[in-house]
Amino acid sequence: MHTSLPAGSAFPNIVVTDLEDNIIELGKISTTADWKMVVVYRGKHCPLCTKYLNLLETYKQRIEDNGVEIVAVSADSKAQLEGHLSDLQVSFPLYYGLTIEQMQVLGLYISNPRSEKETDHKFAEPGMFVINEKGQVQVLDISNGPLARPEIGTLAAGLEFIKAPENDYPIRGSFE
Repeated sequence: MHTSLPAGSAFPNIVVTDLEDNIIELGKISTTADWKMVVVYRGKHCPLCTKYLNLLETYKQRIEDNGVEIVAVSADSKAQLEGHLSDLQVSFPLYYGLTIEQMQVLGLYISNPRSEKETDHKFAEPGMFVINEKGQVQVLDISNGPLARPEIGTLAAGLEFIKAPENDYPIRGSFE
């Protein structure tokens, strides 16, 4: 049975690596934001992921204007991520090295490559987690394949609404 990380729960302590070989705590929110969006993508082998990440870049400023930083991570190796950069036009941080155990903790679907040409490792299907200022999962989306993902314009508009101080949205900042 597949189980997802429940909304309202604390985002788990997961560490990954950036291109400078720094160890990064995935759920830690920077000092320039109060929320964080973590996008899990399948990897270099997925053209739909490339398209989605590039589209996300077009909404980056709008999302960041609401105090939400964006990062993306996959199970790819450093070499695979470096090879993927030529197809990506993104300015948000990209991380690599998501492990099977970390995918399981996040409740992600895990796939085997269809062939050696696709990739050389198991990988996570797409997932997206928006973490609030309390470190809780405020919004999440888990897919069992690359075809279903949150529509970024709708997501950006929803974040604008929920983060607007004049809106007394019932789940703003809390799931209690």
